[in-house]
Amino acid sequence: MAKPDLFGLAENDNPDGTISTPPAGAHPADPQLQPERETQLERIPGAGSRARLLLEKAASLARGVRRPLPPAWAARQGGAQGNNPGIPGSRQMVVSDITSSQSRQHASATDVTPAHCLAVAVTPGGDSDPSIYQTPNVRMFIESVPGEAEQPTPELVEVEVGSTALLRCPLDSSSNLSHVDWFVIHKEKQTLIFRVRQGQGQSEPGQYHDRLSLQGPGASLVLTQVIPHDDRVFLCQSKRPRAQEHRIQLRVYKAPEEPTIHISTNGISVNNHELEEIATCVGRNGYPFPQVIWYKNRRPLKEEKNRIHIQSSQIVESSGLYTLKSILKAQLAKEDKDAQFYCELNYRLPSGNHMKESREVTVPVFYPAEKLWLEVEPVGMLKEGDRVEIRCLSDGNPAPHFTINKKNPRTGEMEEQETPDNGILVLEPAQKQHSGVYQCQGLDLEDITSLSSDTEKLLVNYVSDVRVSPAAPEGQEGGSLTLTCEAESNQALAFQWLREKTGQVLEEGPTLQLLSLKREAGGGYRCVASVPSVPGLNHTQLVNVAIFGPPWMAFKERKMWVKEDTMQNLSCEASGYPRPSISWNVNGTASEQEQDPQRVLSTVNVLVTPELLETSVQCTASNSLGRNITTIFLNQVGLTTLTPDSSTPAGPSTSTVSPHARANSTSTERKLPEQESKGVVIVAVIVCILVLAVLGAVLYFLYKKGKLPCGRSGKQEITMPASRKSECVVEVKSDNLPEEMGLLQGSIGDKRAPGDQGEKYIDLKH
Repeated sequence: MAKPDLFGLAENDNPDGTISTPPAGAHPADPQLQPERETQLERIPGAGSRARLLLEKAASLARGVRRPLPPAWAARQGGAQGNNPGIPGSRQMVVSDITSSQSRQHASATDVTPAHCLAVAVTPGGDSDPSIYQTPNVRMFIESVPGEAEQPTPELVEVEVGSTALLRCPLDSSSNLSHVDWFVIHKEKQTLIFRVRQGQGQSEPGQYHDRLSLQGPGASLVLTQVIPHDDRVFLCQSKRPRAQEHRIQLRVYKAPEEPTIHISTNGISVNNHELEEIATCVGRNGYPFPQVIWYKNRRPLKEEKNRIHIQSSQIVESSGLYTLKSILKAQLAKEDKDAQFYCELNYRLPSGNHMKESREVTVPVFYPAEKLWLEVEPVGMLKEGDRVEIRCLSDGNPAPHFTINKKNPRTGEMEEQETPDNGILVLEPAQKQHSGVYQCQGLDLEDITSLSSDTEKLLVNYVSDVRVSPAAPEGQEGGSLTLTCEAESNQALAFQWLREKTGQVLEEGPTLQLLSLKREAGGGYRCVASVPSVPGLNHTQLVNVAIFGPPWMAFKERKMWVKEDTMQNLSCEASGYPRPSISWNVNGTASEQEQDPQRVLSTVNVLVTPELLETSVQCTASNSLGRNITTIFLNQVGLTTLTPDSSTPAGPSTSTVSPHARANSTSTERKLPEQESKGVVIVAVIVCILVLAVLGAVLYFLYKKGKLPCGRSGKQEITMPASRKSECVVEVKSDNLPEEMGLLQGSIGDKRAPGDQGEKYIDLKH
């Protein structure tokens, strides 16, 4: 047998012992020769990293050579059907040019083990053999070349961006570590980045110049401030005494930022049969690309034809980090109006797998209304005066255009009500005429469909037309009166009579009887008509009862302290029916105020003159039934004047009413302060305080001098006769001290010792 070539084929492997050659001028890529030429090289596990070199050698040797499949390889084809005339079950082979840019790109990115021998067979389809590189129409059998060792798997080192990576160079101890070179491999190109000579390291110019340093006595390196571009293969190589190398695959990771999610501001219509953008998820500054998973109501979403589509794109930042943008498109239904969407980023770090979630969002979903209804607030029994809102609601989004109609009780037709807000009718305050039948209508502007709600009956409870008869009751003292109250309502009524001045309940029921009338019985009475079944619903009516009689005044006489040459307000109040009028006997500015239909208050402003102090001031109240007079005496204020007004409090002006009126709550006492009298009281109080202060000082001085022996103990006891034991002798100090002291001593019967200037105390013990 002839010597096999690179592919293990001998020239006499063909049954006829010949070598097939293409026609003159034919190119190996001629479609007639390669009707099923490979289109894309896919990676299959089990290949080595030197595939590109072997493929190029194979292609260069086999250009234009057409040979049948060797028997040894035809058996590996696994029963593939073919038409090789020399090998049953096989087809004619062609070694094609696979050094195109696309093929080289895929070949260089693989991890094929070194020293392989290749053959390319044209087959109808792919194969699941793990030792095969295949395309839709081409597959390659990879055979190890005897005598060559496989390339060891690179050591894996994982670090995060910004951290420090240790690149170890564990060569055999027999190697000369004083002569080591470090390379970085990128796209099958080796670039020298560091040299180790005699234990000294030197970094080559470039991106690693300032970040590589020698670690320890060996040849290991420390790479600081790791960046995404460092995700490459590093090669430690020594050529003395023999060639050795160690490869390190540096994997760089960086966690992305918290994902942000933005919903579609336009909303999603359920009537749109195309996929619409639901939300966009963005994960920034991660490495490598994170994986995004979309969730709806905590359930992951997957691609679904014509229902869900997830479109993701990646952006490489200038820093080498990746930004992921994922757009969720879907068709939504009405049931998704409250659905919660969020996205999840899955990424890896040296510590393991991690994930980050965005916030949950709700997407506005638009769907037509199917039902309308009315809602009334407040809920429950309504009454006049309430603020009532009638709302028109629907189950559509957005809400249709609403109109609220009310049934006309006379014509029976629905009449549109004015609603400033769409679908909201406000009745404030509600009245009985607002009662009736209401209905809501809605117009969907998208599909121009009209809907109507069920009718709703609104009832506003009321109490109206409260009246009292007689309307103006009058009576004589000693007589009687009967008051009757009536009202209208749509509910059962309850009546109550109150005294206007005091609020006292006089009677339960529509009728009030006033017997044995007195002057004090005159005044206001209030009838309250209420609906017990509707809390807070009531109306009242006030009526004034007049009792005929002459004017009545609280005081016949009264005193008032004034100051000469000052302006003073004088007041006078009277009651009676008919209501009296008041006149004054002095010149001044007078005014009257009607307190009620039977009372009047008059005030006059006068100048206090000496003549006015000598005389008195009179106010006269009169009506058709008589007259009455009150006399006011003006007293001038002095420093020694301490006597207050005996009838009224001191003050510049006073208005006084009958104490009987106060007792019967038909009138109210009104008192105006007299400022001049207040000044007198203040002066008197100050004088009293000064006198008490002086007296207290004198007593304290006498006490300290021992001139007040009463109550002192622990002093010398003076012997006294039994009959005088109960007497208390007090020493009084004055200018005539010798005479007084003599009298005092004589009365006691004791004499002082010569030269004794001390104090003597009397024992008050019995």
